[in-house]
Amino acid sequence: QVQLVESGGGLVQAGGSLRLSCAASGRTFSSYAMGWFRQAPGKEREFVAAISWSGGSARFAESVKGRFTISRDNAKNTVSLQMNSLKPEDTAVYYCAAASFLAVSPKSGDFGSWGQGTQVTVSS
Repeated sequence: QVQLVESGGGLVQAGGSLRLSCAASGRTFSSYAMGWFRQAPGKEREFVAAISWSGGSARFAESVKGRFTISRDNAKNTVSLQMNSLKPEDTAVYYCAAASFLAVSPKSGDFGSWGQGTQVTVSS
């Protein structure tokens, strides 16, 4: 099992930036892909971004492509989500998740461990 703790959420104006971080412990960090999901009030949880075990490949939701980047540091057991040009519709609780395997996946069912979430609020 993997334990995940997110940080870096907060309140930002539209057009601003935030960087979310997720610290992992437990299973060997470099043995699984990582992802970020988000859930806005009254909506289903949705995929945001994912990165492979090595960091060599990544995938993004269409709604964040070109604005968000994902990275990982296997030496520090951390994964980060850099969010630029934020929009009010990016407001949500953001969750870090650890996949059950190495490759990138946008499916929440492929992620077996989840953090507690961090709130991101973008004001207009």
